[in-house]
Amino acid sequence: MTTVLIVEDDPINFRVFSKILTKRGGLDVKGTEDVEEVLKFAQSGEIDVILMDVSLANSVYQGNPVDGIKITQMLKSNPETASLPVILVTAHAMQGDRETFLKQSGADGYISKPVVDHQQFIQQIVSLVS
Repeated sequence: MTTVLIVEDDPINFRVFSKILTKRGGLDVKGTEDVEEVLKFAQSGEIDVILMDVSLANSVYQGNPVDGIKITQMLKSNPETASLPVILVTAHAMQGDRETFLKQSGADGYISKPVVDHQQFIQQIVSLVS
């Protein structure tokens, strides 16, 4: 079964994404906003794809605040986790944000919130795993 790691600091968004992915997509879901846990999950081989919130208000790594862009850069620069697909998820959906965020982070995909088309949301995630 495909396992998605949701890195999200908003419990409501986490619940919504989790419900869509498990109930409609038949996917397994794990979640955390703890950077150390994200890195451990990524190296464990237990997950197939990461949904990464761009704006993480509470995430700290080695004493410094980090956002989803920075965490994705860390994952993509590590040979052990570089091939793990990461999809950025953000409410910052202004013109040009998609290209800027993808270029800065090295992420494999981008989804803007709110997620309206649940089937397309699931398809975008599953397409990166197969």
